[in-house]
Amino acid sequence: MTLDVEELPVGSQAEIDTQIETPDHDAVPGGSLRPEPLVSARRRQDRRLAGHRFRTVDMVVLLATTIYFLSRISAGSLFDMALADAIPVIAGTWTTWTMAGGVGLYRFGRSERLLKHFTRVAVAAGAGVVVALVLQALVPARQTELSDILQLGAFCGGGLAALNAIRWILVGRWRSNGQLTPNVVVVGATNHAEDLISTAIDRQDMNILGVFDDREDRSPLAMLGVPVLGTTDSMLGHRLMPYVDLVVVTIDPTASARVREITRRLAVLPNPITLLFDDETASRRSDALEQIADAPLAPPRSLNDGAGKAFVKRALDLAIGGIALVFFAPVMLIAAAAVKVDSTGPVFFRQRRQGFNNEEISVWKFRSMSHAEADPRAAKQVTADDIRVTRVGRILRSTSLDELPQLFNVIIGEMSLVGPRPHAIGMKTGDVESAALVAEYAHRHRIKPGMTGWAAINGSRGPLHDPADVSRRVALDIDYIEHQSLWLDLKIMLKTIPSMLGDRAAIR
Repeated sequence: MTLDVEELPVGSQAEIDTQIETPDHDAVPGGSLRPEPLVSARRRQDRRLAGHRFRTVDMVVLLATTIYFLSRISAGSLFDMALADAIPVIAGTWTTWTMAGGVGLYRFGRSERLLKHFTRVAVAAGAGVVVALVLQALVPARQTELSDILQLGAFCGGGLAALNAIRWILVGRWRSNGQLTPNVVVVGATNHAEDLISTAIDRQDMNILGVFDDREDRSPLAMLGVPVLGTTDSMLGHRLMPYVDLVVVTIDPTASARVREITRRLAVLPNPITLLFDDETASRRSDALEQIADAPLAPPRSLNDGAGKAFVKRALDLAIGGIALVFFAPVMLIAAAAVKVDSTGPVFFRQRRQGFNNEEISVWKFRSMSHAEADPRAAKQVTADDIRVTRVGRILRSTSLDELPQLFNVIIGEMSLVGPRPHAIGMKTGDVESAALVAEYAHRHRIKPGMTGWAAINGSRGPLHDPADVSRRVALDIDYIEHQSLWLDLKIMLKTIPSMLGDRAAIR
């Protein structure tokens, strides 16, 4: 049996991927600060979360080191070891791990030198040694000696130094190929925008992809080689935006009405926005540009901040998604065989949908419609008794088994297990594109799309028949994004199957 894939109407997948990675120069004009190829904001966000992964690896290494040293100083089994002998070793390695995060060991700032980085390692390991020595002096121990504590510190410090030397090279490579360098677009073809571009050219630490300005009659075609791409209205749907990390507004603050109007119009974007006014002093401009350009790895200080939540969410996706992929593998093979036997055409259906930051991703499903009636752009949403749906397709859709191949999207990082459901690009509600019906529609793309979500378990799944349906779906998606947490994701996962079984009338 051949598990082939239904083709999209706009060329091969290789051609599509090429267009996404390196957009056509006529469609997205280049400039002196545009990297090739462009890297999506989603991929750069994943790279910036590497600090959390580094710290997790260090925790495992230090835990193994602790067990090794405890086994060395123990006369018998670890379980028979006196608590007084174990406390200095455990406290020392725990202090080293805690201090590593506290001194910024996992930030890898652009301007930081390797010697300073190793100094952070020494501070963390030294703090662990001091704590262990103090506890050894305070707690009477029979087996733990000074030489053991010093060796423990050397092992911890040496291990962290070796790991971070490798990471330094890795992070440097990410910077060199643009995976950490922030991509910026500027709103306002002002003198300060020109200063920003000039500084970026000198420093080579940020990519300014283009300029947008509503004053077309006064705007140049380019500013220091960076193209003026159009007005703010054209910016809202521009294909460059999924690659943009930050929108910088550089306008005269005395034009308060214009500032309010521009920020109001840009508020529908999922991209972060910052204001950089023309009257900033030189020192304040330098500080602001340094903050934009530095782009260090996300600090692993708290799992309650945005970066911490994103790291935990990704870890959950990989853990549960990997288990689900293995568990459902037999079901997926049976479904694939049934699709192939039931009707002519490929087993899988690929559809271009909108992901994080409006990025176009290719979402996988089992084909549930006849091959001749494929509708990759969702120009006509599925209705009850839709003649386009095959016999096997009805079973797959009613049980949501057609969505199982999206586990591959989750594993590679394009989707999450929980999040707003990804909609087809250009999907219509009636005769109107759904995205045009709700001003906040793009806000649902501030997080990765999911296989299930808050809207899905609250009855908003399947086709959107009217503007009220679109508005309710978007409201539920935004509510989820604002309250996303590990516990909410687990709750949604647990409620997904019961909510689907309890709503058999839903059209999917």
